[in-house]
Amino acid sequence: MKGLAAAVCFIVIVSCHETAPKLPILGEPSIAGGDTIYPTIANFSFYDQDSNAISNNSFSNKIYVADFIFLSCPTICPVMTKQVQIVYKTYASDERVAFISHTIDPKNDTIPRLRAYANKLGVSSKRWHFVTGDKDSIYSIANKSYFSAAYPDSSAPGGFTHSGGLLLVDKNRHIRGVYNATRPEETARLINDIQILLKEQF
Repeated sequence: MKGLAAAVCFIVIVSCHETAPKLPILGEPSIAGGDTIYPTIANFSFYDQDSNAISNNSFSNKIYVADFIFLSCPTICPVMTKQVQIVYKTYASDERVAFISHTIDPKNDTIPRLRAYANKLGVSSKRWHFVTGDKDSIYSIANKSYFSAAYPDSSAPGGFTHSGGLLLVDKNRHIRGVYNATRPEETARLINDIQILLKEQF
């Protein structure tokens, strides 16, 4: 009995000292004054489907999922949006989790079109922002902040090349995960990673 009690006590002590899992911070860090500095999402300013100005401040004290799409996309965009919908519904009641979809075709994806698209999906504009803005600003933040491909390409279906990745961003603007939106198992991983990140940051 003493041996059993000791074993149980050991298990309890070990489990109490186990650290909660943490997601990596992605991107090449730099060193400044002995501190490790990771890349962050640059300041941005766009407009969503309700004509609201959306910036970094819109995601203050929130974590969010970002992607890049265009409404006339004939290939992966509908698949991507369907997978984001699954994540959105999973966290529908958690205001700490938000979503932002950037159009890479701002000329055609006007605010009314974005609004009609969001309404068709049945999503709340307070939680999932479909944003448009200056095309160069959109391409710049895609390439330089999210490390995601997004640019006009006359040889590509629909006239644009873009990444099929979903990006998980923490409340400090760090990218904490990238997920292939064409694979359902990656959506499941994203849902799980959001839970890990929530426990870490809140």
